[in-house]
Order: sequence, then structure tokens, then C-alpha cells
Amino acid sequence: MSMFSLKNLCVMTAGAAAFSMLAAGAYAQTGPGPGPLRTGVDATFAPHAMVKLAGGLQGFNIDLGEELARRLGRKIEIEGTEFSGLVPGLNAKKYDFVLAPVTATPERAKAMLFTEGYLDTDYTFVIKKGAAPIKALEDLKGKTISVNKGSAYESWARDNSPKYGFKYDVYGNNADAVQAVQSGRADANLAGSTVAAWAAKQNPAVQTTYTVKTGLVWALAFRVDDKAGRDAAGNALKCMKQDGTMSKMAQKWFGYTPAADATVVKVGVGQGVPGLDGYDPTPVTPVCK
Repeated sequence: MSMFSLKNLCVMTAGAAAFSMLAAGAYAQTGPGPGPLRTGVDATFAPHAMVKLAGGLQGFNIDLGEELARRLGRKIEIEGTEFSGLVPGLNAKKYDFVLAPVTATPERAKAMLFTEGYLDTDYTFVIKKGAAPIKALEDLKGKTISVNKGSAYESWARDNSPKYGFKYDVYGNNADAVQAVQSGRADANLAGSTVAAWAAKQNPAVQTTYTVKTGLVWALAFRVDDKAGRDAAGNALKCMKQDGTMSKMAQKWFGYTPAADATVVKVGVGQGVPGLDGYDPTPVTPVCK
């Protein structure tokens, strides 16, 4: 083969390779977009997530997830399951993040990456209608408390039962924990304040009583290696607070207008929950669509 022919062959081969790379790049850019976000909730944790009579799920966190996905340009698949299976599902990559209310704690922050908080989470006791109110934690002595398995309320009960002298029973979902109070198997149920208020509103057989102020927040939980996912969701969450979407959702599901300093409307400075592992204090200017 002549030198001229060999040179032309090399040029043609290089050109074909370059064309193939460009074609591959064009295919990658024009191909299908990212798949749906996969997540889960405890579908008995009203008013955050609950089953609709006509099928499907509804609640504050369902609205939150759907709006979050819309702003990220994604579809979302929300599975109803027991809370205790959500974090293992996240770590097994069954879920991209946990949409169910997760209390951001130092212990959890070592194993998960949190967005900034989206709701303050105090704890409220639910008792049978007409029962003696709980006025202080010392009143728990000798009582049985029902809690949701795998929740922050189970952790609180485990940590405080020796100190205040109560027993606690663990249930697979919060509806069963409330039912235990109604049936007399438990003296009180411990849950988040929004959940407790909803349970009392919907069920005339129970009422709310003492509230434990925690200073804690609920946040969206991601795997520790998914900072990009956390930050994208965090940006969208900031936009939802900034434009009043979160306030409207609180009014819809909780029946109150949040105070200006409430976590549901206050935009955080950085990404994550201040003081916990994974917090990035770099100031963020939300980029909103």
C-alpha cells in the first residue's frame, strides 16, 4: 500500500471514530431523561401520608414529594410501607431518598445526609377522651406508651422509660399505636405534634395532651454519598419556602398559618441541618424555576 493510501486510511479511520463519538454524544443528549425518583412513606402517618378512598396516597408529605419532583423535572414513585423499612430501603438503593418525616438527629446524621428542615417536630401525647391529662413527664410513671416502630418516638421512649418509670409498646404503624390507646392497651400514644393533632381531630375517642418541646426538625433524608441529590432537593425546598408553597401546604393540611420563624417557611443559609454531620454552611442563593 502506498504512503498516500495509508495516510488517507488513517484519516478516514480517525474521522469515523470521531463521528461515532459525536453520534454517541448526541444519542446520550437526546435519549430518555432520568428515571422517576423512588421513595417511600408510612401511609398511616396522617396527615403526612394516608390512603385515599379512591386509591393512591394523599397528605402533606405526598404534596411535598410531588412538588419537589416537578421542580426537579422528574416523575416520582411513592411507596406506602412501614416506617421501619424506609431507611434500610434507602441504604439498599431501593429508594433515592426518604419522603416520610424523618427527625434529623446527631445519631441519624452519621448514617444519612439531610436537607434543611421543612417542619419543626415536637412530640405530643394522645390519650383516651376524658382520661386524666398528662401535665408533666413525671405523670408517665406506671403508664404504658404506644409508639411507631423505628421512629424517633420509639427512641425517645427507650431513652426515657427508665428515668420516668413507664413502659412502652412498639407498633408497626402509628394508626395501630393510636388504636392501642382507644382499646385500653396503652395509656398514651407518642407521635409528632401534627400527627397527634390530626388523630384527635379525626377520632373523637382520643385527645391530645402534654407536648415535649424538642428543638428538632423533620428533613428529607438521602444516602451519605448522594450530596448532589441532597443539594438539588435542598435548592428546590428553599424555593418552595421562598415562594410561599410550603406555607400554603401547612395551611391546607394543618389548618394554621406558620409564623415567620417557623421551619416550614424559614429558608436556611446552607445545605443541611446546622450542627449535624453533613451540614454545608456555604451560603446558597436558591435557583428557582
